[in-house]
Formats: sequence, C-alpha cells, structure tokens
Amino acid sequence: MLVAVLSDIHSNLRALDAVLGSIGTVDAVWQLGDVVGYGPEPVGVVERLRQIGAIGVKGNHDDAVCGGESLEGFNPDARIAAEWTRAHVDAATLAYLETLPELLTPDGTDFTLVHGSPRERIWEYLDSTFAALENLAAFGSRYCLIGHTHVPTVFRERRGRVEEVAVAPESGLRLDERRAFLNPGSVGQPRDGDPTASYLILDTSASRATWQRVAYDIDATQKAMLAAGLPPRLARRLRHGR
Repeated sequence: MLVAVLSDIHSNLRALDAVLGSIGTVDAVWQLGDVVGYGPEPVGVVERLRQIGAIGVKGNHDDAVCGGESLEGFNPDARIAAEWTRAHVDAATLAYLETLPELLTPDGTDFTLVHGSPRERIWEYLDSTFAALENLAAFGSRYCLIGHTHVPTVFRERRGRVEEVAVAPESGLRLDERRAFLNPGSVGQPRDGDPTASYLILDTSASRATWQRVAYDIDATQKAMLAAGLPPRLARRLRHGR
C-alpha cells in the first residue's frame, strides 16, 4: 500500500495542490492535523481533502477554530488567524473539523496518527528523544505518525532508548521491527529553513518511508494572506520556512 502522509497544511491551498500534484497515484492520503489556521483558504483546503477521501486527525488550530480551549494558548498572531478562520468558514467546513478524531489507527495498519503526541494529542511538541521515550507507552502500534512541530523528524527505539534519525529531502528510512515516530514536516508552514512543502510517502509493501519536498507559489499565497487581513508576519515567514 502506498500512502501519502500530510501534516500542518494550515489553509495553504496552493501548497496542498502542489503536493497532491507531485505524489502520483497512492492508495490513501492521511493527514495529521492543523488543516486550518494561519493561511487564507480554509474552505478550499477542507474541500480538497474531502474530494480525495483523506482521513486524519485534529490539530490544535482545528480545535481552536471549533471553539476549543486551544485558542487560549495561542500567541497573538495565531489567535487572530484562528478567529479570522472561524469567521470565514462555512457550516460544512466547521462540521468536518469538529468530527476529526484526536487519534486514529487506520484499519489493518500498524500506524497511529496523532497531531502532537500520543499522550497529549493536540498540544505536546514531540521534538526530543526524551519526549519520544516518554511517549512509547502511550500508543500500541509499531509506528506513530506525528505533526505539530513543522519539522521532518524521526525518533526510533533502539535497545531501550530512543535515537533521532536525520531526515533530508528524498531520504528514505527502512521500517523494521523497531518502534518509531515519523514526522512528515509541514505542507503549508514549513519551519525547518526550507520553504518548500514537505510530506511523506509510506510504502508498506516495501516497508519504507520517503520524505519529499515540492515548490509552490509562495508569492501568491502571501498576497492572498495580506489581502485577507491576516497578520503580515505569518505571510513573511513562508518565504524563509521559519
């Protein structure tokens, strides 16, 4: 089975369409939360995910737009973007976001999907070997797919400890008996210094994960954000991937 794993799209339809145009034929698309927030096209992004039959989980920005407690922890720019998003989504988009689960294990697979971490599903940043080790007991599958940090990452169990494995564009990882956390990076708001959209392809038949990057029209997205009245800082950072 070939699966495209996307995370942190953040209402960036141009980035999402660039990714979908580059992945070719896959058997499934899984998304790891923060479908909305920051960007200018929340309705378009949700519509596209529904069109392709993507399944996935809820992130903290999705929760905030639905009126959840996540909004209370946001910085001023993130709060403005969340409130703007809530004011500009239709009932169908809001219903989609509200019904997303916080954790999902697709039938017949050995993968758990979650936005933050298995123990704190929409808020914890799983960005260290210590956090990864602490989370191993919080899920039952062999592999856990995570987002939230906007950085492509692998944490893998090794002899009772956890190691971080370097991830680069086009780099692959063999999926073996060792338990692991895999982060595809962000489609719509990369934060690893590379502004191109990041995603992951899983080939379960070959037991392999491969990270990919694809360019998109950043200028057009920035102009759309500014025209919508979203915070300029959120638009500027797209160019730098930070």
